[in-house]
Amino acid sequence: MSNEILKITQHREFPVPSTPWIMKQTWNDLLFAHWPVRVKDIRDVIPSSLKIDEYDGFAWIGVVPFHMSNIRIRFLPTLPFTSNFPEINVRTYVKYKGKAGVYFFSLDAMNHLAVFMSRKLFALNYFYANIKHTSRSDNNYYESKRKGKDKVLAGFTGSYKPTSKPYRSIRDSFDYWLTERYCLFCNDKNYLYRGDIHHLPWELQHAEAEIVENSMTSPIGINLSSDKPILHFSKKMDALLWKLTKVGDFIYSQHKTPTLN
Repeated sequence: MSNEILKITQHREFPVPSTPWIMKQTWNDLLFAHWPVRVKDIRDVIPSSLKIDEYDGFAWIGVVPFHMSNIRIRFLPTLPFTSNFPEINVRTYVKYKGKAGVYFFSLDAMNHLAVFMSRKLFALNYFYANIKHTSRSDNNYYESKRKGKDKVLAGFTGSYKPTSKPYRSIRDSFDYWLTERYCLFCNDKNYLYRGDIHHLPWELQHAEAEIVENSMTSPIGINLSSDKPILHFSKKMDALLWKLTKVGDFIYSQHKTPTLN
């Protein structure tokens, strides 16, 4: 399957890395919920060397609940208790030297080992959360609670389902701009890193959702609860991930974002 994925690359805006991938994952039952925000409202919580990518004059924040499966390191089998769990991430879109990618404010998962390994391997803002995800046919119910010592720090509760047949986005469309991104950026010890990703083009569906609670952006001082999001659904995606590469020299940025311990 991995070799088949690597044969299809014409949808990418830059080449697949020449080095071997290090991890494979499958993402299931994804909801892409996106809200427009003013660039100045998130400028201070993103490394200063990254340009915030805009569409229609706005930055966009995505809250993406889904379910991970088939996680494995290259040349190793999937490991019991660490290869299948729910996750929810909060992201926005950035560019570095013209290359478009994703910047994650946070990633919550219900697996202690996966949180630990993702912090070590990818320097990402992973947190442990109590998450319930159930799926019956295409109806999904999702509840996530990230807890601190004495209170819930971030949470999401809602249900969602697709409302159209699957389709692939057209290049330069808004759907394409939101989803067809093949690298992530992160900062570790004040250096900027890029992590390359490869998968087939997204098969998207229009979606509807009932969001009861959404405090996932509270830690960065953004309130999305009163606004209606743009919604997409995708049933399944197999993805390959590469080792982080340092792309930026020492950077300085004061973050309100929760940082790695």
